[in-house]
This record gives sequence, C-alpha cells and structure tokens, in this order.
Amino acid sequence: MCLAITAIPIAIIGGIQGFRSQSVLLIGLVFIVTLIVSFVIAYFVTRPIEKLTKNIDKISKGTLDVNLDYSEIYEINNLTESLNRVMASLKLAVHKVGVKKGEIFEDAIKAKEAYEKRQNDLLNSINGWAWETDAKGIILYCSKNVSSILGYKCQELIGQSAFNLMIAEDAKNAKQIFNDASRKKNIIKNFENWNIKENGEKICVLTNGVPIYDDIGNLKGFRGVNTEITDEKRAINRIKELNSELTELKGEITNLVDNRDTKLSKTNLKTQKIKKVINDEWIEHELDLVIVFNEKAEILDCNKNMYKKLGYTKDEILKLNLSDIDVLESKKDLKDKIQKAKKDGIISFKTIHNRKDGSALLVYENFKYNKAKNEFKGIIREDNNIKKQ
Repeated sequence: MCLAITAIPIAIIGGIQGFRSQSVLLIGLVFIVTLIVSFVIAYFVTRPIEKLTKNIDKISKGTLDVNLDYSEIYEINNLTESLNRVMASLKLAVHKVGVKKGEIFEDAIKAKEAYEKRQNDLLNSINGWAWETDAKGIILYCSKNVSSILGYKCQELIGQSAFNLMIAEDAKNAKQIFNDASRKKNIIKNFENWNIKENGEKICVLTNGVPIYDDIGNLKGFRGVNTEITDEKRAINRIKELNSELTELKGEITNLVDNRDTKLSKTNLKTQKIKKVINDEWIEHELDLVIVFNEKAEILDCNKNMYKKLGYTKDEILKLNLSDIDVLESKKDLKDKIQKAKKDGIISFKTIHNRKDGSALLVYENFKYNKAKNEFKGIIREDNNIKKQ
C-alpha cells in the first residue's frame, strides 16, 4: 500500500517533467518523502483498523475480554468507544443471565448449525422431496432425495419449471390449483399428479404446499413437499377394477339366482299342481268310489258307486273287511298303510280290488285320516291306464 501511495506523486512529476535527467534528483527526494509519509499513515491508520477488525472478530465469537486500544485518529476512537459500550452491555447481560463467557455466540452458532443439520436430515429422510419455487413455478430449491425418486440431481432441476415434470394434463390442472392457492391464500393439499422420471417412467406424487408472500403481501413463490404414492395409486386402481369385476359377478350371480328362482317357482307351481291333484282333486265326486273304515280296516260306510262297482249290496259290503276286497294287500299290509296314513295324514297307492263275481278291478286308492272321528276315508278311482294295457 505504501509503495502504491509513493508512486502517485512520482508519476505526476514524471508526467510533467518527461523524466529528464536533471529531475531525477527531485524525483528521488519526492519518493523518499512520500514513502516516509506512507509508512506513517499506515502505522497510524491501517494498523489500528486491522487490529480493531481482529478484535471485532473475537467479540463476534464470544470473547468479551478484549482490550481495545485507542488511536490517534478521532473516528477510530469513536468506533472503539462504541465497541466498549457494546461489550459492557454484553458483560452485564451475561452476568445477569448467568451464562459462561463464549457461550453467547458459540452456542448460537452451534444451535444454528444443529438446526440446519436436523432440517436437512428431516428433508432428506421423508418419502418424497421438499421443494421451493418462485411465483412462476421455477424451482429454486429441492432436497437431495429427489434424485432417488425422479433420477434428476438437484442442480439439474434448479431453474426449471416444476410444471415441466408433470404430464400435460396434470400440469394444466396444477397451474390452476397454484393460481387459486396464491389468490385465495390457501394451502395446496393432497394434489395428485403424475410426474415423468429422467428415464421416462411415470410416477404418481401427492403435492402439499403453501404460497409464500413478502412483507407487503406480494407473491414470492411456493414451498412444499412431494410424496410418491405410485404403489398406493396402483393398488387403489386395482381395487376399483376388482370392485367393478365384483359388481359384474354379483350381477351374473343375481341373474343365476333369478333364473333359479324362476325355475324353482315353476317347479313349485308344478309341485303344487301335483299336490292339488293328490289333495284337492281327490275330493269325493259322483264318479269316485268312496269307503269309510277304521284302524282295523273294517268297512264302516261306502257310497253307492262303491258297492255297485264291486257288485255288492250296501249291507253286504258293510260286513266285509278291506282285505276281503283287496287282492294284492294282506291284512298286515293294509294295517301298515292305515298307520302310515294316520301318521302322515294321507297315503296313495295302486292295488287290485276283487269284485263279487271274481273279476278284478285295477284301482288307485287314496287314504285320508280324519283325526276328529279317528276314522279313514278311502277315495278309489279306476286305473284307466292299467286297464288299457
């Protein structure tokens, strides 16, 4: 610095005199005087400033026992006085609070470094990546773990539009959502969008963020976190597909059940018709042979068709037992059938009746039990199908 100051008057004189030989002595003298003056300035000005700068650096690191030397220069003395007052206030604060010397700034620095480390550790450990953009969506910051998800390095994404990472349709929706969030000062919550990785593969991410404003309310940008949900999204889509398939399957089952119920209804209707033939149509009418008997198969009464069809008078047939006119069934067989009719309420079977003249009559018998009278009614019809054979 001293040499630089010395060179200034020499250059001026040299320019004026043109460096003639007779001015060499004058130039040398000026050089010596200027050099001495420069050293004096450096001693009285530069040295105190450098020393004061070093002392300020010590104070910033928490060393309050610093001796501030006064200088011959008024301005430096004013600065020294101000620093002395600051250190006196700091010492008083330290004494009142009770902290150790050096802890004020060192602890603050350590706390700041620890906070920044925790913040970075947290951002790099989430299942996604943190990001920050300007008001136009240009990426200003993203956490390191973006590379393990999208394949891009942080430096490659800085300066790019966040919307360029999305498929066209989602980018359009995202711009609208971000504009609405900034205008209404709302958060961006659970916005699903598909991003394109460096290798061209598509992944689904869940975007959550907030708009950022300056002190006067102007939009500065956005800050948030993107979390990958590709597996969850595919699982949800698969569940929807399965539900759709299940709905179709339920429809098919319903149709099968309806068809089955229709068939069962037809079958039941047919069964009911059969039962009606057995139960309802076997009501006595003028063509039936009707006979009343007890548990011992003794004939108690009969209609006109019965005794005439068999060739008996009524008095003659009332003296007979069912076994007397039944060719196929023995007394024991008839009693078994009677007991079954008593138990089930009705029994039907085919048999052969023997007429008085010895001829055979093929019939279809239906025994009904009358619980109130404890007797049985037999409705007998001639079996025309067997007769035709």
